[in-house]
Amino acid sequence: MRKPALDRRTFLRTAAAAGAGLPVTAAALPAGATPRERPGGPAAAQEPDRPSRKDQAGTVFRWLGTAGWRIDHGGRTVLFDPYLTRFTTGLYVDGGKAFDPATPLVTDPALVDPHIGTPELLLVSHSHWDHINDVPYIAARTGAPVVGTETTYHLLRALDVPAGQLIVVKGGEVLDFGGGLTVEVVASRHSRNDQRRYFAPGTLNALPPRRPATVGDLPEGDTLAFQVGFDGGPTAFLTGASDFAEREAAGLRPDLAMIAVPGSAATHGYVPRLMRALGSPRTVVPVHWDTFESALVNPVRPDPHMDLAAFTAQVAQASPQTRVVVPDYLTPRTFG
Repeated sequence: MRKPALDRRTFLRTAAAAGAGLPVTAAALPAGATPRERPGGPAAAQEPDRPSRKDQAGTVFRWLGTAGWRIDHGGRTVLFDPYLTRFTTGLYVDGGKAFDPATPLVTDPALVDPHIGTPELLLVSHSHWDHINDVPYIAARTGAPVVGTETTYHLLRALDVPAGQLIVVKGGEVLDFGGGLTVEVVASRHSRNDQRRYFAPGTLNALPPRRPATVGDLPEGDTLAFQVGFDGGPTAFLTGASDFAEREAAGLRPDLAMIAVPGSAATHGYVPRLMRALGSPRTVVPVHWDTFESALVNPVRPDPHMDLAAFTAQVAQASPQTRVVVPDYLTPRTFG
């Protein structure tokens, strides 16, 4: 699945300079009014009805690069992991040897504003800079609530986002935002390198000792996935990293699955296990395979060490009925 050269996620997960933090805590088990069955239970054995392709035409998806998405339905907008500034850290220079964890955090409104619409909700998978960097600015500009982990909460509080704008989740929550918009929170996991490690592990249970100012100040802080759906539209499973908790995802039946491409084979059976857990989604859209320090312009500049073709082949082998749609930046798609 992987190429032998050092890929950008392999590098950044082994960078020691930004690895301070508390050990990653255990994920919460799903709870709530609509628990899913475990593998082998009724939800895993029986495929529930899904919206028709005609139903999907009303929901528009735009890939924002990296893992990010803008989802529009009926005049409403949801953002997931919106990282649009895409500044340079040295990650793609000299095989990653030039990566600087002291790179300052910066947001460029001219790069962000044209692409975010008027979001009513921001979803954050985890707290690495390529997922959370632009969130404080977007939250301040729009007033939209932000859903994320406790670590995300504390980091955003330290970056001046009001507590009243932040929703802390662990996984297992099924949140109703009214008007037919529901968000199911799924405890997940972060990608790992060949040594089964990753960049900047750690969680926060209080404000950081100082205001985050560099990419190295942002620990992963546990990882979430989200299943988002509007009444009358498709359900979309959104991931921000290429690992998952199989027992947490089992029984979900999304129409669309936005799946991060792995940078190593450290996660056993990643693609087939995920396809099985999700019940072979109708459509898979690969994400987090681009060079996210280059301009957000088409054609997409792929990470030279991410094997998108191998990922696509694995999906086809594990779930022949699933189609894989490789996205372009910012292009409106209905995936109908």
